Amino acid sequence: QVQLVESGGGLVQPGGSLRLSCAASGIDFRFTVMGWYRQAPGKQRELVANIGTGGSSYYADSVKGRFTISRDNAKNTVFLQMNSLEPEDTAVYYCNSKNPFRGGTLDYWGQGTQVTISS
Repeated sequence: QVQLVESGGGLVQPGGSLRLSCAASGIDFRFTVMGWYRQAPGKQRELVANIGTGGSSYYADSVKGRFTISRDNAKNTVFLQMNSLEPEDTAVYYCNSKNPFRGGTLDYWGQGTQVTISS
């Protein structure tokens, strides 16, 4: 059974920092592209950042220079360090895994963690 369990969300003031974690089980983590998406009220879910099996990463323009994604293959965990947070970063953040499956990929999602940026 695949499980992605996020933690680390919360309420912080603008300019603050948070570190999200996503612990994965039931997948071959080493061969899985891991990512973080977010969904704000009334908006579509969007990709924030992802990290490949070799450590290469992608960031949405809106978070470049502020967020850092990393992975610990020994602990089957992916992290999202978020600095200089802005009210526009308020959203539910979801962990995602893209698993190789029959020539394509199979997506799994966590339950989401709320991040609220407000003074």
